[in-house]
Amino acid sequence: MVYKTFVRPLLFRFDPEKVHHFVGFTLRFAFSIPGIAGAVRYFFSVNHPTLERSIAGLHFSNPVGIAAGFDKDGNLFDALGNFGFGFVEVGAVTPVAQPGNEKPRLFRLPVDQALINRMGFNNPGVEIIRQRLRKRKNQSLIVGINLGKNTQTSNDQAVNDYVQLFEQLFDTGDYFVVNVSCPNVTDLRELQDAKMLRDILTRLQQINQKKKHAKPIFLKVSPDLNNHQLDEVIQLIRETNIAGVVAVNTTTERKGLKSSSEKINSIGRGGLSGKPLQKRALEVVRYLSEKSGKAFPLIGVGGIFTPQDALEMFRAGADLIQVYTGFIYEGPCIAKRINQAILKNKI
Repeated sequence: MVYKTFVRPLLFRFDPEKVHHFVGFTLRFAFSIPGIAGAVRYFFSVNHPTLERSIAGLHFSNPVGIAAGFDKDGNLFDALGNFGFGFVEVGAVTPVAQPGNEKPRLFRLPVDQALINRMGFNNPGVEIIRQRLRKRKNQSLIVGINLGKNTQTSNDQAVNDYVQLFEQLFDTGDYFVVNVSCPNVTDLRELQDAKMLRDILTRLQQINQKKKHAKPIFLKVSPDLNNHQLDEVIQLIRETNIAGVVAVNTTTERKGLKSSSEKINSIGRGGLSGKPLQKRALEVVRYLSEKSGKAFPLIGVGGIFTPQDALEMFRAGADLIQVYTGFIYEGPCIAKRINQAILKNKI
């Protein structure tokens, strides 16, 4: 209540990307003070055996995570874990550091409880993120890594970027997500073509199977895929035997928004996230779950703000869920409230 009444209105007065960096700096500074991290974990964490999940060979203390995009630089995962999340996904990471698209590139739509971003895979590159992940403090927190290609890498060479990332980060991540569905990188979503995607997933699995202990690889899919394309995704999972799917990424759709058309047009291109994505995210998760016969794990993400939103996603077929925009709008208690609802409803 304090967050939505006092903190959020203050933060929303300023540029979204600057606020994000300010909050990140504040969290890192606060948790460097002895005793603060433990006190925050005590207040925000909900610990109970019922919340624990074993998915794709990994043990999660609870099924609520932070989606990729919040910790692009790989320097917040420990801090975020203190707020009661069972896992955090870092990235997207690219082989070479890149600044992303021109600013401004992150926009709020408060009346829609949404964000539009066209960040463009801005990150410090694989080597820096690898070093940061090697310094992980909370070993019980599951950390996933979202993999993306560099903007300058042509699609016919994209597989090399994903292979390089997987090889260099293998020892520092618990699971990996192949991101070919972000709408903010030029031509990236062309990699969702079944043949190109099959090549990438097959190469990664060949490397994975040669390791002493293989690690889960997930595919992140777009909400803008039609049912035929989702059927192709199911077939690809079966053919390549990767762990599962993260559904969904941001959307290019703008239908049904309450914000004025003038504001939407002034913002321009970018991926939409938040409440307007909830219905489609549920549809995709439910379709993949039912059509595949629950053949693989699903991480549901998109429009999850409240405990009820989370319960609907689980009932649609998700094994784990992630939040991002909901975290920004609802505040740091979001994982605690969802986990309490999971316990109460015995999900």
